[in-house]
Amino acid sequence: MPEPARGPTRYDDPMSAPQTPSPTDLIHHDYLPPDGFRAPMPGIHKASTVIFSNVAAMRARDWQHKTGYSYGLHGTPTTFTLEERISSLEGGLQCVLTPSGLSAIANVNLALLKTGDEVLIPDNAYGPNKALAQGELKAWGITHQLYDALSPADLAAKIGPRTRLVWLEAPGSVTMEFPDLPELVRVCRQHGVTTVLDNTWGAGLAFNAFALPGLAELRGSAGVDLSVQALTKYPSGGGDVLMGSVVTRDEALHLRVKLCHMRLGLGVGANDVEAVLRSLPSMALRYAAHDRTARALAQWLAGRPEIAQVLHPAWPGSPGHAHWRATCGEGAQAAGLFSVVFDDQFSAAEVDRFCDRLRLFKLGYSWGGFMSLVVPYDIGTMRQPGVSAWPHRGVLVRFSIGLESVDDLRADLDQALAALPAHP
Repeated sequence: MPEPARGPTRYDDPMSAPQTPSPTDLIHHDYLPPDGFRAPMPGIHKASTVIFSNVAAMRARDWQHKTGYSYGLHGTPTTFTLEERISSLEGGLQCVLTPSGLSAIANVNLALLKTGDEVLIPDNAYGPNKALAQGELKAWGITHQLYDALSPADLAAKIGPRTRLVWLEAPGSVTMEFPDLPELVRVCRQHGVTTVLDNTWGAGLAFNAFALPGLAELRGSAGVDLSVQALTKYPSGGGDVLMGSVVTRDEALHLRVKLCHMRLGLGVGANDVEAVLRSLPSMALRYAAHDRTARALAQWLAGRPEIAQVLHPAWPGSPGHAHWRATCGEGAQAAGLFSVVFDDQFSAAEVDRFCDRLRLFKLGYSWGGFMSLVVPYDIGTMRQPGVSAWPHRGVLVRFSIGLESVDDLRADLDQALAALPAHP
């Protein structure tokens, strides 16, 4: 039997009867939705390949300045949108996104340091930052020193001819000391050394890292040169996203970071970017709520006989409290993170059992989410002898305060403290 003649395709006659679709039709469908759609949330663009209209457009691409697109790894409308919002939040002009806070730290180190250079890091800094210096940077011939974050004089004494980068952190990781940021920046500027701040705690809300008080007389930026965040924390707020950012105000510095970012192949997923974009509008409200509850609990714990010291920038007895007030200004904010040192009559095992007995506070790293967390630390293993003094003998416990009721959290702490053994 002869094969029946094939009827007209939809390309021949749009009014013809529908034909069995071809896989090609599914890939090269010619429908485009109309322009002009707007909604509270921006559209989510997922791409590795980016389509160009012609060869000239392909060759004229400029992903470095966000004037066009070349490849998904170098940016989409979705990632560009989050970068611009984080940049504005921190008072910067440029931003790149990385897969985690630690990758943002690594991006800065690898972009700005080479064999023979030296980097200075606070002794109370985020542990993985120090571990990176002790591991990979050392293996590549980049040396480092630790300095006392509360002593600008110690920093000045350790800056040498090979020092190219100084890390700052406010407050210190776990122990919560708040440094004199303007003075540390001034010391670095006098020596011509680049400064980078781990601003995860401040999150662009507590203070403007690029406009610190008392630095208006300095040429260029009146603050740090770069600001790094783990967007994993307050910008995300859900405990379900890993992401980092590097913000700058200097074009040349930004391009060094961005080109290194490109060569390392760093990228973030569109769904993770969507989660952060969705959380950003509520961040200031959440930050303030974390702050209120943390202060109330810190004050309550300061009155407990089991606690020898409260470490919270807003607490008058906490190291660097005056620097926090001066840097953050009137109506200063202080996030939702603080630590306490137990009276040294309680052993590490007893403090561990206190943490295990908590019900609302969950054992877990990270912070900035809606669920309260607790972690005990052995500070003796986290400090380099002779760099910065740690005067306490008791065990330190860090609390990340979530969005639960302050009364419920206080009751949870109370029942766990009541179970501690009595000591003469």
